[in-house]
Amino acid sequence: MNENILANQVQEYINNHLNGDVFTIAMAKSPFPEVSSKELANQIAAKQKSAKKLPTWYHQDLVYYPALLSIEQCSSESTAAYKSGLAIGESLIDLTGGFGVDSLFFARKLKSVTHCEINPELSEIAAHNAEILHQSNISFLALDGIAYLRETTVYFDNIYIDPARRSSTGKVFMLKDCTPNVVEHLDLLLSKSKRIIIKTAPLLDLSAGLKELKNVSEIHVVSVKNECKELLWIVENEPSERVKIVCTTLNEQEKSFSFFKGEEDSEAEIPELDLQQYLYEPDTALLKGGAFNLIASRYGLQKLHAQTQLYTSSKVIADFPGRRFRIKGLLMPADLKKEKGLKGNVIARNYRDKAEQLVKKYKIMPDQQRFLIFTQSRKQGYLVIDADIEQHY
Repeated sequence: MNENILANQVQEYINNHLNGDVFTIAMAKSPFPEVSSKELANQIAAKQKSAKKLPTWYHQDLVYYPALLSIEQCSSESTAAYKSGLAIGESLIDLTGGFGVDSLFFARKLKSVTHCEINPELSEIAAHNAEILHQSNISFLALDGIAYLRETTVYFDNIYIDPARRSSTGKVFMLKDCTPNVVEHLDLLLSKSKRIIIKTAPLLDLSAGLKELKNVSEIHVVSVKNECKELLWIVENEPSERVKIVCTTLNEQEKSFSFFKGEEDSEAEIPELDLQQYLYEPDTALLKGGAFNLIASRYGLQKLHAQTQLYTSSKVIADFPGRRFRIKGLLMPADLKKEKGLKGNVIARNYRDKAEQLVKKYKIMPDQQRFLIFTQSRKQGYLVIDADIEQHY
């Protein structure tokens, strides 16, 4: 950690060049003998990346940023705040602390947090930033979290771990392939804590994760703006009779849909009906949860087709986690060839062609409000729904 970066004139330079080209800055001669142009470029790029993802850090003076990869891999503030609500009791140890975003939000909820980070410089950076952000109840340890856990006699209310999902062969998704190997060390974690919170790759299959882990009580599927960001696994000391799955969307308004594993297997009746006034498309968090039929019964919706995860209703459901469209009419695919200057955002769900193919085939130009939804229903087969969007998330 180069403390010269925190000098007033260097910080002023960084702030004055936030709209600059970092490649040009990295290749130019640095105006400061103690700070290289590469270091300046990294601070600027990392701060640029933090503007929306980490506004608390971005708007705080004298924040020291690590390598850009650490910023890209760390939690956003919205997901970190959500995770903090999953902790119990008063204490937590973060075994893979990194830049310290999760630790800081846990510290806002708990009495004490221990941040472990095997990279000494990253540990020093996280400690510095916690100090200037006035979060004094975090202890920073520059060491291997698993090794520390083996030696310590301290018992924590919570253990949080975010295993690295990269190996020498590229990205990995199964827990046993991540570092540290949570499956291998699970008994150790259970012996040191009441609750374990594990963050995994969004692509990890829920059933595969349940096969690797034991004592799972909850799985939280978290999305932001219809993009699945995190899977959070809650593991308890005692086995749970049923696993609760919570699908949460973190947008302007937080919305959740929860159920117990097994409920999603219930069959939904697909009635022979015409489309009603509104069309609903579930958020990616709900789709990842897999409760396709349960969505219909919970919200009083009608499913278009057994394999089409789209739903229709005659009423507005404001708390639905996903997009809502007002249906204007129906088009048959053959009709589109006759239209000139066709505009609309294309969605393809359970359709014979992909969206990009349809855009090219029918020469469809983008539109902010209008959507052309290519799908199929049990009654009408392949069709195109002409609709205006009323709710994006």
